[in-house]
Amino acid sequence: MPHLTTHVLDAASGMPAPGIRLVLSTAAGERVATAETDADGRAAVGPDRLPAGDYTLRFETGGYFAHKRVDTFYPFVDVTFTVVDQRHVHVPLLLSPFAYSTYRGS
Repeated sequence: MPHLTTHVLDAASGMPAPGIRLVLSTAAGERVATAETDADGRAAVGPDRLPAGDYTLRFETGGYFAHKRVDTFYPFVDVTFTVVDQRHVHVPLLLSPFAYSTYRGS
């Protein structure tokens, strides 16, 4: 059941980042699903099962920072990853106006 979840933390404030639009696409650029982070900065994106392959999860961060009236260097963050087995896929994002990091979560 490798479905995709994410959690976005605004590292500058130490708070969850709600309202970030998410777009999941295949390596070929075909849109798979869209979602938006909830009040806790979390979202489930896409189908219950992701077939093996390469995907890109786009975090549209520009709107989040614009809403907060904070300048940012990153209007969006693309994280590309590979699904190879049936494990759950969790892609967290630690975000600030001028930096970000990600890792494979559990």
